[in-house]
Amino acid sequence: MRMRAVIISLGTCLVLVCGIQALAQGQGFELRDRPAEKQIDVLYNGKMLTAYCYYDSVMKPVLYPINTVSGITVTRGYPLDPRPGERVDHPHHIGLWLNYEYVNGLDFWNNSTAIKPERRSHYGTIFHDKVIRKKASGKKATLEVEASWKTPDKKLLLTENTQYQFSVSNDNFIIDRTTTLRASPSDDVSFKDVKDGFLGIRVARELELPSNESAKFVDNSGNVTEVKEMNNDGVSGDYVSSEGITGNEVWATRGTWVSLTGRKDNRDVSITIIDHPDNPGYPAYWHARGYGLFAVNPLGQEAFSKGKEKLNLVVKKNESVTFRYRIVIHEGQHLAADQINAMTKF
Repeated sequence: MRMRAVIISLGTCLVLVCGIQALAQGQGFELRDRPAEKQIDVLYNGKMLTAYCYYDSVMKPVLYPINTVSGITVTRGYPLDPRPGERVDHPHHIGLWLNYEYVNGLDFWNNSTAIKPERRSHYGTIFHDKVIRKKASGKKATLEVEASWKTPDKKLLLTENTQYQFSVSNDNFIIDRTTTLRASPSDDVSFKDVKDGFLGIRVARELELPSNESAKFVDNSGNVTEVKEMNNDGVSGDYVSSEGITGNEVWATRGTWVSLTGRKDNRDVSITIIDHPDNPGYPAYWHARGYGLFAVNPLGQEAFSKGKEKLNLVVKKNESVTFRYRIVIHEGQHLAADQINAMTKF
């Protein structure tokens, strides 16, 4: 009996030691709050997968950067941390975000520090208010936050509640975003059908689609240079939709999901955005551009259908609307359509 007790005791100690070592090595998810920097880092096994950032200069909360499980960055660095060879267009395209071009006449999508002071009365800003809940354990983590959509004179239009569910499955980093927008008690809120919206990600140069158009790029010294003829070395992106449409033809088509595939840091990577059946406008139109903007827009039906369809969503005062999206950051052999279809229930 004594010998058995000793063996059990040693076994218990071994389990405790292994558990302590695993914690010390940063196994699984960790949400690290850095309020002075206005961000919450999302770590997995000690490596950053992304961060929830609410910098004053960005005009809305974003997830930035976004990495694969092994650490390959799939988002553009500009304007926060420019990398050589990147385009320097659209300074409001940062990381992964959700907003819209026309909300009661105000443009939330295009707002940035590049807007001239005399034009700022036309733009709205989303302010992070508070963290409601954060929990990390093993291969899953949850971050719930609240934000306010406001006019230039700080009048509240919408209260936003967003829940991020982060998970890792094999070579997939999965972000499930659920956002509920509640109109203020005093005003209805109108989302007019327009092109620029709704959930978007701006991707790294390597994941753009090859192009011959001229553009402006940043060099190793941070200088901006206009290039008349594009250098497509290492540029390998391509879109494919749930409907089998590929390349730039995906733009302004409907689909339940779209995947952007390419190669970066000598590895195959892909970004897939999946629409949810309960979303308004499902299946959504895709605002997927070859220059690196990858967005899903369920609210721009008139713009994308050339006037054949209309939505013009209105959220009545003190009522709400909810949007759900799944974003899959994958590394390795590109996901096949049946693999993506298996991920559409969330």
